[in-house]
Amino acid sequence: MHVEMVLLTALGVGGATMIGSLLGFFFKDLSHRFSDIVLSFAAGVMLSAAILGLILPAVEYGGPYGLLIVIPGIFIGALCLNLIDKLVPHLHKLMGAEQEEHQKTSVSKVLLFVLAIAIHNLPEGIAAGVGFGAGDTRQALLIAGGIALQNIPEGMVIIGPMLLSGISPRKTFLCAMATGLVEVIGTLIGYFAVHIATAILPFALAFAGGTMLYVVSDEMIPETHAHGSQRGATYALLIGFAVMLISDVLLG
Repeated sequence: MHVEMVLLTALGVGGATMIGSLLGFFFKDLSHRFSDIVLSFAAGVMLSAAILGLILPAVEYGGPYGLLIVIPGIFIGALCLNLIDKLVPHLHKLMGAEQEEHQKTSVSKVLLFVLAIAIHNLPEGIAAGVGFGAGDTRQALLIAGGIALQNIPEGMVIIGPMLLSGISPRKTFLCAMATGLVEVIGTLIGYFAVHIATAILPFALAFAGGTMLYVVSDEMIPETHAHGSQRGATYALLIGFAVMLISDVLLG
């Protein structure tokens, strides 16, 4: 595995958030129904990537002790994100609080936005990097693609609320850039950690899978079902899952 490919993929994963934020400037009045469908599709992709690209390979790499390593790894990954969520609420919760206040956001609150996004996006970047650390380029690219796909609608939907809460377009875009940079760093951390210590690979894959499952269940699905588009969101999730499944089988 060439480091150059990992770096380019890391830039792609982080850049997806910035691409989404740029689209968000052009579609500030994006309907909830449309954004819910796109985010649901991304949730299906991430769900499939977590299972097919991280958790099942973790069981295989773990050998006879695969399940004993993978099950705790999944729960520890989810618990870590749960702890992070308690310490630093996710962006959409902060956005809601800001919109209720109806006042101009201060610089300190802008930094809080950046911190919240960064902390929640770091595990996603690590998940992409861990996929590369396993040595399976095809599977790693599928995982990274799923994460990048999720970052585009996330980048789109955060722009409008941030602008409405009083953050300038320049600061808004800088926030998006910061979140993308964190995912680049996370991808490199995940890759080099597993690449250096291959013994931790099964646990690292399971941990990354657990964080992705947590993101899908705790953040993405509730968000897509909050605006009355549950049926469309459900089918979009299934389509996203099916697309990744087909890709995995055909490219396998």
